[in-house]
This record gives sequence, structure tokens and C-alpha cells, in this order.
Amino acid sequence: MLLTEREIDIPISKGSGSLLSYFEQAISKHLDSGEIPVRFAVTESNATSYHCEIGLLAGLDNWPVNPCSIFDFDKREIENSDKFNTVFLVPTGIGAEIGGHAGDATPAARLLAGACDTLITHPNVVNASDINELPENGLYVEGSVLAQLLMGTVGLQKVRANRVMLVIDKHIDSRISDFSINAASAARTTLGLDCPKVIMMDPPIKMRAEYSGSGRAVGRIEYFERLCKVLHENRTEYDAIALATITEVSKEIQLEYFGSHGEMINPWGGVEAMLTHAVSMLFGVASAHAPMLESVEMLEAALGVVDPRMSAEAVSACFLHCVLKGLYKSPKIITDRMLFSHPGVLTAADVSCLVIPEGCVGLPSLAAMEQGIPVIAVRENHNCMKNDLAELPFEKGKFFIAENYLEAVGIMTALKEGVTLSSVRRPLADTVVTCQQDESQVEKEVESKG
Repeated sequence: MLLTEREIDIPISKGSGSLLSYFEQAISKHLDSGEIPVRFAVTESNATSYHCEIGLLAGLDNWPVNPCSIFDFDKREIENSDKFNTVFLVPTGIGAEIGGHAGDATPAARLLAGACDTLITHPNVVNASDINELPENGLYVEGSVLAQLLMGTVGLQKVRANRVMLVIDKHIDSRISDFSINAASAARTTLGLDCPKVIMMDPPIKMRAEYSGSGRAVGRIEYFERLCKVLHENRTEYDAIALATITEVSKEIQLEYFGSHGEMINPWGGVEAMLTHAVSMLFGVASAHAPMLESVEMLEAALGVVDPRMSAEAVSACFLHCVLKGLYKSPKIITDRMLFSHPGVLTAADVSCLVIPEGCVGLPSLAAMEQGIPVIAVRENHNCMKNDLAELPFEKGKFFIAENYLEAVGIMTALKEGVTLSSVRRPLADTVVTCQQDESQVEKEVESKG
């Protein structure tokens, strides 16, 4: 099995129908036999076209079950307003000013969490190597599952704890494998984590980090079937999957990244997202990934004092504890729609708003738009995506631009309390008064006067 990235241009939709359906149909024309999309983003849009980047999985010919399409959509019939639940997304691999490095969006997540009942977010926001400060009312959800939640095709159920199986590469240098095993032992000792086993893949899958034409971090994964075999054969042993594998990134690029003062896009994130998207799609469980060092040489490299947003990576040996802590209580993925009405299951009907960086167009933002879920785009969180979300056909009053996350909290609070934003700003516009005449009555009056 092979995971790759493809770039295509799609003409701007001139119809009034569903954009999700339009993208699904347009993309299907560019797929080879046996390929299925696992990740989708519009990296740039203009007056004539959408530039799309799609993560593709090939080689599923002998897979026992056909996975659902990432474009499957089920429109919510109602919005549950007894709780205010926020989805907080910072897409992986786009060079986000806040959240583009090592858990540096965590303070923003904690801020937003204070303004809602539940904050649903994903590993890229809070994963910081040996640190994971997910808010107490936060749910740690793999990125593709978060998209499916907004698409209306899955629900989430809180758990007391998960059995987290760890799958690692058998490293040529046993010291590096030992780091990961010790991280699992530390999580068992301090969290009380149930880690039923650690499996070393030999031979491992092959992951390589790359950059797309837009500058977005992507990648290529070969021999994915080796991991699938491990997960399939041990399926009764786990509720969630932690992965620690080697990702090919040259020493030169790694040193350039740590010396870039945060200006360079993290090279690892894109290919990690491709891997966990595919795992969650095929096995229906929570998953997250931490890269293994390629050699001890990088551990001993003199990085000096790095940009604060990268510092969590600069002081870690295996980058894994954040994954184990996040998966420890990651919610169960519910696919049986008969259970969506259960009071303990959170669905698209329970989502009150989506908070994203400005310019991000992908399945979450498109799904929120079609579900009628308010979207708050944060302008200060610059990134490499070049889209104007205001050009999308949002319902009136369902799209907001916040200058920063502090302002986003104000918008969230206004939505929660049912306060129109314009009512707390000045000048306050005059009340609109219109006169609507009954034409038939006017005609009768004219006739009577005649």
C-alpha cells in the first residue's frame, strides 16, 4: 500500500449546489483505479479555479472492507443548544503562526476552552513532545475523525480510559527504540496507562517528508500494508493506536528548521497526518504519531536556544509522551447512527462553532458551512493557505473574522449568549424600517376611487 500526495486544479463552481459534492465529483475524475482520498485541502483559490492537494491511498484491492469516502456527508437536522461545544482546528503542515510547531497552540486551546462546555481539538494543537496540556474539558480527536464529526458521519463518546497499543519501528540503533519503550513504561507508571503491548515492526514502513508546490508539508509512505497487518492481527488488543516511526528528513533540513526562528514549516507534520488519517479511516480508532530520531547524531546536535515554539522538540529524545497522554482518554468513535441519539454521544448536532486560522478551506470548514455551524476565522494565525473564506456561500450570520484568539473568545461568548455582535459595537446602526404595500389592496382602492 502506498500513500502519496497529488495536486490538481478544479474550476470554480458556478452552481448553487453543495461544494462538498462538487469537489467529490471533480476529484473522482483525477483518481487512478484503486486510489481513495484520505486528506483534502484547497490551498489557493482565485476567480477561476481551486488549487487542491489530496492525500491518496492506493493498494486496497485485498482489504476486507471498503472504507467510507471522506466526502460522505449527513446534514444535521437540529442543533442542540443545551451545551456550547467548540471545535478548534489548526491544520497540520500549513506553517500556522500559532500551532505550526510543537504544541504552541495549547494556550489558545486553553483560552477557548474557558468559553465553552467542551473543546474538541486534535493532536497538532496540543502535542508538544513530552508535554500535553489538553484542557480538562478538552477531547483529543484525530484530525480526520474531527472532519467526520463535522460531516455528520461519526459521533464521539467519552471514555474513562483506553488500551493504547504502541507500534514502533525496529531501529538500527537500539538506543532509539529504547527511548520509545521507556516512554511507554513512564506513561504506565505516571498516568496509569493501559499499554497492553509494544510491537516493533521489522521491516518497518517507509515514511518520507516532502513539501508541496504551495509550501505545505506533505509526504510519501511506502509499505503501509506492514502496519495494517500488525493492526489487523492485534485488533482485539487495543482501543487506540500510538505510532512511533522513522520519518526521513535530511540532517540539513532538520538543522535548517530549528535554526529558522519559526519561519520554516515543520517538515514532519504533513506525512504524520497522512499516516494517522489512513489508520483511523481503516480501523475506526483513535491514533496519533510521534517521529523517531533517525540517528543519535541529531540528539547530540548543538541546536542552541531555539524559537520558543520549537523548544519542546529541542529538549525531547523521543517526542512520544504527548501522544500517549492524548490517546489515554481520547473518545471512542461511534459509527452506528442508531446510537447518535444516545445522551452520551456527541455528534454534529452538538457542535456550536468551529474556530480555524484564516484562509483554511478543507473538509472541516466546508462541512461546517453546509451544516450551518458558525465558523470563526482567526486573522492573526497566518499560514500558507491562500483562500478568502468570505467568498464561500455561508449563511448570513454564520461566518466571522476575529483578529486574534482573544477576540474569537468574545465572538464565541456572544454566540453562546445569543447576543448579536453589532449590538455591542458602536456606532449602532439605525433600525431598518421598510414599507411593504399589498398590491391587491392598492388596486382595489384605485378601482373604488375610479
